[in-house]
Amino acid sequence: MSDLEKRQKVYDYLKRLGVKYTVTEHPAVFSIDEIKALKINLKGDVCKNLFLRDSAGKRHFLVTMCNDKTAPLKVLQQKLGISRLSFASQERLAKYLDLAQGEVTPFGILNDEGCEVETVFDSALEGNPCLGVHPNDNTATVWISFDDLYRSVSAHGNRIHMVALDG
Repeated sequence: MSDLEKRQKVYDYLKRLGVKYTVTEHPAVFSIDEIKALKINLKGDVCKNLFLRDSAGKRHFLVTMCNDKTAPLKVLQQKLGISRLSFASQERLAKYLDLAQGEVTPFGILNDEGCEVETVFDSALEGNPCLGVHPNDNTATVWISFDDLYRSVSAHGNRIHMVALDG
């Protein structure tokens, strides 16, 4: 699937749900620092997204959090009742979400037909009127309210956890 097709799948899904959003197209970005350098973050709060797995490789988690936070793996382990979490491999990212490194986004769940990946939202995002996430391609940013992002993930059917990631 081309980058344009990946994006269009997200846009079509949001349209079907009646979700309001805007899009900023930009050069490919692979980190929050690159987003800041391009000043993409001036429109709203760009989210940091992580793809994690448990130690047995049986459960996978797509974590969306404020971009200024570090990955709180110990906090997540405790709050999710998992003995050990680690970053999932590129192969697992491709298998479960059909994404590549730098493309991780909550919209990756649209590629998870079996709804196997659990979504984790940092509760600090609640109520935010303008969050930025990739549309399954890192050459664009979708601007969407937290409420609509949550509704979009919920409508797909993946399990959702709301977790305070402040320790």
